[in-house]
Amino acid sequence: MFLANQVALVTGAQRGIGRAIAEALGAEGARLVLQDVLPEVEETVAEFAAKGYLAQGAVGDVARFSDAETFVEKTIQAYGRLDILINNAGITRDGLLLRMSEEAWDSVLNINLKGTMNCTKAALKPMFKQKSGKIVNISSVIGLMGNIGQANYAASKAGIIGFTKAVAKEVGSRQIRVNAIAPGFIQSRMSSQMTPEAKASILRLIPLGGLGEATDVAAAALFLVSDGARYITGQVLQVDGGLLM
Repeated sequence: MFLANQVALVTGAQRGIGRAIAEALGAEGARLVLQDVLPEVEETVAEFAAKGYLAQGAVGDVARFSDAETFVEKTIQAYGRLDILINNAGITRDGLLLRMSEEAWDSVLNINLKGTMNCTKAALKPMFKQKSGKIVNISSVIGLMGNIGQANYAASKAGIIGFTKAVAKEVGSRQIRVNAIAPGFIQSRMSSQMTPEAKASILRLIPLGGLGEATDVAAAALFLVSDGARYITGQVLQVDGGLLM
């Protein structure tokens, strides 16, 4: 349990990749604060507690800096420190750009990119005092390659990559590492609703021949917060089965 006595704040932790990462961190001994805009995150906290993980919930909106400050304050009050921040919260509002509403653009950028900035900024204060910290931002291969009907999502995820690299340079002298993960096509409720034809067309693009699992992304996050990655910062780790080489 290499994360024993370390404290992690995971955003968007109620389900999917966020939940998988939180569970992986908890299994390695991390004390957790699980954030989500959905109050059902408290159900996830209860399920984690039943497994013996030490966890608390934090309901709010990462797009509001005041909420991000509250998440961090709650973490410090509960555990006295903050060692790991996983910026996972994100949404999609897909559509061709010519038909995309201003609200669809703004909501995706506000949650995906501004939310990452808000939580990072709030977390840096205690990390600076500790002179240590590990931040992992969840981007996407869509931020590297683009995709039809996802101009807003691609822009937000590409922005996370640039943000990661800039902040890594700003905070490295305080021994704070900042990296990103770019997942490819991951098994989800959305992918389970694909037609067989649509799924087959995607699989043809993936050299490893299958969709990834949320646990694959969680394993990458575990590596990036481990001592094995102590000399890695400002990098983007693709977890995509070879989709984008």
